[in-house]
Order: sequence, then C-alpha cells, then structure tokens
Amino acid sequence: MDIEELIKKLDLSTKVRLLTGADMWALPAVPEIGLERLVMSDGPIGVRGEQWTSADPSIALPSPTALAATWDAELVRRAGRLLAQEARRKGVHVLLAPTVNLHRSPLGGRHFECFSEDPYLTGEIGAAYVEGVQEGGVGTTPKHFVANDFETDRFTVNVKVSDKALREVYLAPFERVVQAGAWGVMAAYNSVNGTTMTEHRPLQRDLLKGEWGFDGFVVSDWTAARSTEATAEGGLDVAMPGPSGPWGTKLEAAVREGRVSEEIVDDQVRRVLRLAQRVGALKPLDASPAADSADFSGDSAADLTAGSGASPGSGTADASGPGRTEIDGVALAREIAARSFTLLRNEGGLLPFEGVRSLALIGSAAAEARIMGGGSAQVFPDRIVSPLEGLSARDGVEIRYALGTDPRVRLAPLTGRVRALFLDAEGEILAEHPLATTEARWVGSLPADVDAGRLAAVELRTRYTPGAGGVHEFSVAGVGAFTMTIDGATVFDEVVTPEGDDPAAAFLSPPERRITTALTEGAPVELSVRHPAGAFGGMAFVAFTLGHADPSPGEDALIAEAVEAAADADVAVVIASTTLEVESEGFDRTSLALPGRQDELIARVAEANPRTIVVVNAGSPVEMPWLERVPAVLLTWFPGQEAGGALADVLFGDAEPGGRLPTTWPVREADVPVLDVTPADGEVSYDEGVFIGYRAWERAERTPAFWFGHGLGYTSWSYDTIAVTGRTVTVAVTNTGERPGREIVQFYLSPAERDAGRPARRLAGFDVVDADPGQTVITTVTLPERAFQVWTDRGWETVAGDYVVEAGRSVADRRLGVTVSV
Repeated sequence: MDIEELIKKLDLSTKVRLLTGADMWALPAVPEIGLERLVMSDGPIGVRGEQWTSADPSIALPSPTALAATWDAELVRRAGRLLAQEARRKGVHVLLAPTVNLHRSPLGGRHFECFSEDPYLTGEIGAAYVEGVQEGGVGTTPKHFVANDFETDRFTVNVKVSDKALREVYLAPFERVVQAGAWGVMAAYNSVNGTTMTEHRPLQRDLLKGEWGFDGFVVSDWTAARSTEATAEGGLDVAMPGPSGPWGTKLEAAVREGRVSEEIVDDQVRRVLRLAQRVGALKPLDASPAADSADFSGDSAADLTAGSGASPGSGTADASGPGRTEIDGVALAREIAARSFTLLRNEGGLLPFEGVRSLALIGSAAAEARIMGGGSAQVFPDRIVSPLEGLSARDGVEIRYALGTDPRVRLAPLTGRVRALFLDAEGEILAEHPLATTEARWVGSLPADVDAGRLAAVELRTRYTPGAGGVHEFSVAGVGAFTMTIDGATVFDEVVTPEGDDPAAAFLSPPERRITTALTEGAPVELSVRHPAGAFGGMAFVAFTLGHADPSPGEDALIAEAVEAAADADVAVVIASTTLEVESEGFDRTSLALPGRQDELIARVAEANPRTIVVVNAGSPVEMPWLERVPAVLLTWFPGQEAGGALADVLFGDAEPGGRLPTTWPVREADVPVLDVTPADGEVSYDEGVFIGYRAWERAERTPAFWFGHGLGYTSWSYDTIAVTGRTVTVAVTNTGERPGREIVQFYLSPAERDAGRPARRLAGFDVVDADPGQTVITTVTLPERAFQVWTDRGWETVAGDYVVEAGRSVADRRLGVTVSV
C-alpha cells in the first residue's frame, strides 16, 4: 500500500492525533485508512501487555545482563523470537526494549537491565535482540537515547559529555542497532549538554535520522516530552502516553500558526505508518477483518524456531501464525539461564558435584527466588522455580534448607488463591479477577469487564493458613488510603503519603506500613485490603501489595541454624542476593555491599563447612569480602522464572556454566575508577571520557576481583595458533579436558604505539565455540573497521599504524597475539 497516498487522505487533526497515545500503551486506530491500534509494551525480559498484573502472566527470561553474559548472539536472537511470540499472544506490536545504555558505574540502578560496560559487546548483543524480535513481526525501541546510564534525578539531570565519548562509547550501541534495522528508538528523560533529549535536534534529527539513515520512529520515554514546538522540531515522532500531553491541540495550533511545519508532521506520520505496516497493523481497506488480532503477520515476519508446547504464560496460547512454529518458552528460559551463569571461582574442582548426598541450602533467595530487577522490567510469570524447588527435584540428594538471614526490607506478597474485587461506591462487585499473589497492579488500563465510570475501589481477598503459630507481620505497600481486615476486624486504616518528590518512586518503591498479629498454627484467617481506585494523568493506576512474614526467632538464631545445617552436610550452598530496594528502576544504588547480614552469614557457613559454594543472585556487581574463604562462587544474575532448574543443571554438571562477565567486578567499591551517579547542581559530568569499564581499570592500573570477560567452565582449553589476513583473524583452540565444553574466544585490539587519549585495548570481536574432549576447533572473526578509528572534529578517522590483536579468555587473560597493520 502507498503510505504517501494514505497521508494525503488525512486532515491535520487526524495526523496530529496519530502522534500521541490514545491511552497509556497504544496509538489510536484510524479505520478509514486501515490502521489498527498500535500497542506498545514493556520488556525487556518478558512482554507485559497492556495490563501490568499477575492475572495476565508472561514468560520471564533472565535479565539483560545475563543475556549479555552468554556472549551468544544466536541464543539472544532466539530469545528475541520468543519475545515476539509472547507479544503476538498478548496483542502487542512494539516491545519497549532493548536497553542499550552502558554499565558506566556499578551503582547505576538499572545496571541489570543493560547489557554490558563495553559498547561493542552491547551493540552486538543488542543487534541480535532486535533482529530476533523483529523477525517475529514485532517492533523494537532500543533505549534510552542517550547517556541515560543512571537513575538519580533522571527526569531533569543534564549529562555533560564530550563528542568523542558520545561517538565512541555511548552512541556506538545505538548506531549498531540502527544498522541491525531497529524499527524504533526511545528518547530518554535526561538532557545531554544542555538540551533535553526529546528536543535534541542534533542527536535525533541530524545524527539519528540524517547521518545514520534511521527510517523508524522515535518515541518518548513515558512523560519525557514536555514541550510542543521544540520536541517536534527536535525529531521526536511519538509522545507517550496520552491522550494528554504537549502535542494534540497544541501541536495542531502550532502548525496552523506556522510555528511548526506541516512537513514535519507528515514525516512523523510517515514513520508511524511505516511502523504499522511492518508489524501488520496497517491493513488494505479491501481486506477482510483479521480473524485474530494477536496474529501479526507483517511482511518482515519470519518463521520462528521450532519447539514444543509449554504451560500458559510461556508463549503458547494463540501465538502461532501462518508459517510459524511454537517456541517452548520454559525450556528456552532454562537454557538461557544456564548459559548465562558465570563461574567466578572453582578451587579444587568442587563443581560440578560428584558423590554429593546431602546439601545444606541457605538464604532467603533459595526459597523465594530473586528472578528480576524492579521497575518497568518487571513481569508476572505463571511459575517460578526456586533454587529450593530445583535442587529438591534431584534424586538421591537430601536438601536441608535454612533461611540464615533475610536481607529484604519489604515483606513479600502472599501466594495462593487471591481474588481481586472491583467495587463501586456502594461496595457492589463490578468484576472479579483471580491473582497468583497479593500484589494488585493495573497501570494504564483496567480489565475489560470493569466499568471505569463506576469503579470506586479495588479489594484483595485471600485466605491464609499459618504454618507456624506466633506473631506474624503483615504490611501494606502503596500510596493512598488503605483498609486492611483480618477475619473482618479492621487492623489498619490509614492514608499513606509518598516519600520524596520523584513521582516514579511512589510506584516503583512505595512506602510500606506494617502491623503485627498473633495467629494460631493451622487456623486459617481471611485477609482483605481495600484501596480507592486511583488514576495517574487521567489513566487507571492501581498498585499496592499485601505483604507477610512468618514469626521469626531473630537473625542470630537463624544464622546459628544455618551454620548447624551446613556443618552436617556434604556441601553447603548459600544463595546471596540483592533486593528490590537495591536494584530497581527509579533510584541508584548507595553501596555495592550485599544488603543485611549476608556477608556475615557466608563467612560463618564457610567456617563451618569448607565445601561451601556461594551463588550470587544479583544483576550487578557486589563486594565479596569472604571471597578467599570459599572454594566456589557462581554468579547467576537475575536468572528468570526457571532459576532453580537451571541452577540444579549447572551444580550437578548436566549443563556447563556458559557465562563470561560482561562487566568488571571490583574487590571494593572504593577501587572502582568510575563510580559517581549523583548530580551536582543538576549535572553529571562524564569527565572520564572514553575510559569506562575495563578501559578505566587498566588506565588507573587497578586490579579488580574479576576482569571483564572472565568465566570458568568445567573443562580446560589451549589456545594453539593465531593468524591474520587483512582484518580477518583465525584462531585454533583445543578442548584439553575430559568433558565437552563451550568457550568464548575473545579478541582484543591494541595500538602498538600507546596514545593517552585511546584505551590500551578494546574488544573487537568474539565467538562461541563448542568442542568435545581433545577436539580442536577453528574460529574466524573479522575486526570491524571502527575498531581502528577515532572520532575527531573532522569526523571518523582511521589511525594508521601497527596494532596487536590478541585472543584469549578475558581482557586480562590473553593467550595469543599477532600484529596487523593498517
């Protein structure tokens, strides 16, 4: 169909209406030209859909940092195809992902949601993600363009960064995903060098759309568009959410009064219609209505990888369209998790387990897995396999669980049969929906059977049977008025006010209020929490949680119990984790220390049992003061819904830990060369220039706990030969161990003559190889031209001379080298 002809059919009011959300998540339909609603949804680990609720479950993949830890572009591409399948199942056309900002500082609150500290690795993994999703006929919006690498004051902060650092570091991943054909880009909240990104003409219109030739659409981060003329002139195409906002009638008036050219609006509409055509939401007017609106068969959609069916929420319901075969989401989530697990330390070959008959499993995250970071990345899977469940499923192994210590600041929601009641002003039930947990969340839209005009309150009801008698804690987390009852008696009736002035914090990290009550073991009680229906910007906004904690003998007693369990077991496995208060959208970290008394717990368990393995369940670096006291450390990131099964696979050797670090891990926070995320006078200056991550560590001549690229497997490798022809490098490696294995061969490029303005070396290629014992495999990579270039005031320039290209197992473990001349 001819998009230009369609544009001619639209009057100015309709064209402008197309550029702002009709609601929280969708652009409006225009039936007269065959345009359906264009629905967007948050990822990046799963597709939430238009309702952010456990009533509409989603597959939950490992965190983006875990995806990058696989260093496996094809595996990430398969993850993208699964996400496209999930999007089609949920009626979603555009996934608001991937996040290709960088790990500039380990204190960054969304570190877990980004891929890597290295722009090349981030770009390659991001490109594979984009290609996988879009092969399934679903759009992507790589975000947040650009220099949104921390959370503090993110709505207003100005990032001061040189053109050289922008081009060589922060823009590089975006350039790569544009080359991969991304259909969208999301503009960030922050300013860059004095101009807020949604108005940044030099970066959005001139560079992104002009120099890079980007033909997709630029969408604002939610509420990031704050002006009319400047955003339109600056290159923004879609302002979300809607229908309120700075465009609408204001933009229409600006065009009619000559303050904004109608040609700009036409280009914005052209990009929206091009997107709609790509995702199958623009139908020929003579076509029959689609039988299934969730089956997007856009022209770019490709066949998906075959797989078996899975449970609801794993991408199986109404997901397959013509020519597509089903992906087993559960199996893929488990495979990705194991491939991402990064073995940092394995003294004496303690892993994989052999002859283990009793295992002490310790930690709060062992029984209640920490599978994802907080914020817009959060989804609700229909199943979560905890480490306790996964390891308990192993035959012939006795699992002895002990809590040890609970670092969580907030109480966890109850699970089980929960009813969400939507009530009118008289208390009449308008609708009822089942939930898997006592967490109520509907953001942007309510369930279709709820009459929003009559809705006055939402109430959660559940029956809870105490497993232990004594004093139980309950909590309400949220903002607004709440009434909680136990067996009909009111135990809490207060208005909870927001803390601080960040509007996102009220949603992402709401205040919590607690009450205590004595309960009898085995005697069920009826619980309810009622909350007035809320709105945010005129849209549905319901978000609150009923939390619970069992009676506790106190942390000292719990740690003592864990030590006793560990002392009598063949091995001890401590699951150490961060919490929602540590890693989430909306705020940055204040420390790299594990929260609570976990460091003490690990040290005491290791003293009681020298065969102690620490599993670090975190999305970003943590300090490990006990590192030299334990023989094995396994990093599982935020491992997604199949966490426990994947952990059992790796610990018992059914799968090899395939991960390699995508970011450098420090010994101490004080050692980190680039740490600051706190604005001064509204600004953060990237004074370090191009030196972040391992580049900064090398320049500072500091030694971290573990270098970028580090990771151990269950076999050994020799690096045999290296050769170069032009920019093509070939390496032979041999599996010298007794097990089949997988190796990530990494290529680093160094200028022979050092230049203080350039990093000592940079990642310039990598490849994943598999080999049986004794087998030699050959890998070949072509070094990108950009690896030999620098940004100057004249543009990109190739620096002639000799370079050393080295192949190895990490940036600090380089085995072979050869000189290449340009």
